[in-house]
Amino acid sequence: MQNRTRNIYLIPYALWIVLFVVAPILLILYYSFFDIDGHFGLVNYEKFFTPVYFKMALSSFWYAFLITAICLVISYPTAYLLTKTKHKQLWLLLIILPTWINLLLKAYAFLGIFGTYGFANAVLGLFGIGPKQILFTDFSFLFVSVYIFIPFMILPIFNALEELNPSLTDASRDLGASPWTTFRRVIFPLTIDGVKSGCQAVFIPALSLFMLTRLIAGNRVITLGTAIEEHFLVTQDWGMGSTVAVFLILIMALIMIVTGIRR
Repeated sequence: MQNRTRNIYLIPYALWIVLFVVAPILLILYYSFFDIDGHFGLVNYEKFFTPVYFKMALSSFWYAFLITAICLVISYPTAYLLTKTKHKQLWLLLIILPTWINLLLKAYAFLGIFGTYGFANAVLGLFGIGPKQILFTDFSFLFVSVYIFIPFMILPIFNALEELNPSLTDASRDLGASPWTTFRRVIFPLTIDGVKSGCQAVFIPALSLFMLTRLIAGNRVITLGTAIEEHFLVTQDWGMGSTVAVFLILIMALIMIVTGIRR
C-alpha cells in the first residue's frame, strides 16, 4: 500500500520530466536531422565538424574555464572566511541576494557602470586616467560573468566546509602539520565534492552564455550559445541550431559525469 501511494506521488514529477526535459531534447534531436530547406540527412552534423564551429566550441570551453577558475579562486577563501565569521548566515544572504534579480536587469546595470560616462570611468577620472573603453571587452565580459555566477560557486563550497569535522583539522595541527599542509591534505580533499558541485553549477551555464556576449562583450566573444541564438532567431536555420544544441547537451552531460565520479 505504501509503495502504491509513493508511486502516485511520483506521477507529477515523472510527467514534468517527460514534458519539459525528455520531450524538448527529443524534439531538438529530431530537428537536428533537417537542413534549412527541410531535407532529412546528416548535413548539419557534417557542417558542425568544420573549423568555424570547432573555433566556437573552443572559445566556449576557454571562457567557461576562465569564468569557473576565477570563481573558484575567489569563492573558496570567501566561503572559508564565511564559516569563521560571527554572522555567517547574514553574509551568506547578502551574497545570495543578487541572484534574485533578473539577469537582464543586471546586464543593463553594468552597461551603465562600464559605459563611457559610467561609474567605472568616473572613478578612473579621479586618478587622472581618461575615459577608457571598458564595455565590449574580454575584461567586462569576464567580470560580469564572474559576478553573476560566483554565488553558485560559494554556496556548495560553504556547505561542504560547514559539514567538515573541525576535530580533523585540530588533529592535523596537533600532529605538526603546517596550515598549508592541513589545507592540502585534509580540508581540500574533504570538501572536493563541494568544489565539484560549484564547478558544475558555473561551468555548465557559462558554456552556453549568449545574452552577455551580446550586451556586455558586443559580440567580441562567440560561443556555442551565441551560435544557437543566431540560428534560431536570425538565420532561421533551426536544424543547425538544434545540431549545435545536441552537442552542447552531450558536452554538458559529459561534464556532469566526469565531475560526478567519486574515487
